[in-house]
Order: sequence, then structure tokens, then C-alpha cells
Amino acid sequence: MFSRLFNRKKKDEDERPLQAMATPGNAWGFLGADMHSHFIPGIDDGAKTIEDSLTMVRAMKDMGYRTLITTPHVMVDFYPNTSQIINEGLKNVQDALVANNIDIKIKAAAEYYIDEYFIELLEKEPLLTIYNNEVLVEFSMLYEPPMLFEVLYKLLSKGYRPIVAHPERYIFFHNHLNKFSEMKDRGCLLQMNMLSVAGYYGGNIKAVANKLLSKNMYDYCGSDMHHEKHAAVLKAMVNTKDYHTFVNYPFLNSRLCI
Repeated sequence: MFSRLFNRKKKDEDERPLQAMATPGNAWGFLGADMHSHFIPGIDDGAKTIEDSLTMVRAMKDMGYRTLITTPHVMVDFYPNTSQIINEGLKNVQDALVANNIDIKIKAAAEYYIDEYFIELLEKEPLLTIYNNEVLVEFSMLYEPPMLFEVLYKLLSKGYRPIVAHPERYIFFHNHLNKFSEMKDRGCLLQMNMLSVAGYYGGNIKAVANKLLSKNMYDYCGSDMHHEKHAAVLKAMVNTKDYHTFVNYPFLNSRLCI
């Protein structure tokens, strides 16, 4: 049902001139937008101070991004963020960008952790979305939550479209990639971490990310940037063959530009 409701065909894109993409200040400009990051200071495991936020946002602008959608964790046991906390933090970052003459668009959504609290939250209030009805979600990287597919179905039934964050990092699915096909069939989208393809999380995760890429399983890619070291990894990727793969992959990021 939901696969028919949300089914779409990705438009074929002309190959972009690789040499043009890799110019300084425009390395990742072809993406336009980043939709997974942790730039709001002091509310999760990302930026600690507003200076950290400015450093990371400057790095994103220097790499060619025009729009950022930052996604603080909402995880009740560790980061009990609310929409109000996130929006207030966003306003502080926006004000700091203006004060420091950093011209880039930034908005906020959230990276929701699927657990019992999230199920309660889903019943109580609107969720922060990436684009239209699309909601970024994650879950345990150590074991499959017993209610995972039920929660994804519940999201869909309430009119949301889940974007599953960094599927390549869920090690319990490494030998069961059909699970991701099932998610897609149900109407979910998949978001790749660029750092995964860079090998930042290890060879096994990189191999799974490349396998999903080869099957055209991904819809979005995100930096999942938490600190300045992540920016350095993204800058270095421009000189690898993985960069060429990204340039010609039909990611949906550009539609997020505001």
C-alpha cells in the first residue's frame, strides 16, 4: 500500500563535469544542502559551544553547501530535546551567523531515536521534519528493536515518511540487506552517511555503504557532522574515487535548498 502511495522514479541526471565540482569552495556544491548534522551547541553530542557551531558551519559553506538542515538527537535517556529547545538553539545559531557575516541558510529538524518514548511523542505532538512530511529516524546500532517495523508503519499511517539515518551502520543488518528493501517497499527513504563511505567507521561499514550505493538504495546523503574532524574527512574525500560516485548519484539533497 505505502510503496504504491510513495513510489517515485528518480530522474536521470546528466553526468556532472567532475573537474568543475572539485574546485575550491565548491567541492560539495552539487549537493546544495546537507540534511544531517549536529550544529546546535550544548544539546547533544555535537557542537559544544557557539564557536564550535560557527567553525563547522564555515567549513560547510567553504565546501559549497548553500543550505543546512541540522538535526539534534532526540533520545530521552541522553538528549531529551524538545521542539522548543531545538528551535531556541537554532535561533541562537542563526543570530551568531548573522553577527559573524556567514551567509548560509540553516534550519532545524531532529534525529529521532526509535524507542518507547518516541512512540509516545508521536501521539502527542507534531514532529520536526526535514522536508514536507519526511522525518529523520535512527535506532540502536547493536540490536534490532523488536517493534522497529511496527513503528515505521505507524509513522507512515500518520502521514509521515521516515528517512532511516545511516542504514549501513546497523551491523545486525549487514547480512540481511533485504531488510532495507523491505523498508523501501513500505515507503521509507534511506540516508547515507558520507563518513561511512570515507571509511571513518571501519571497512565493514564502508563495504555495506558501497553495496547499497551500487544498488541505488540511498535517497539522501548527509555529513552527520559532529565536530571539526568530520569536516576534514569530507574535504579529503574530494581526492578519492568515492567522490566521483557521489557526483553522479541522484541524491535528493538539492530539493532541500531554501
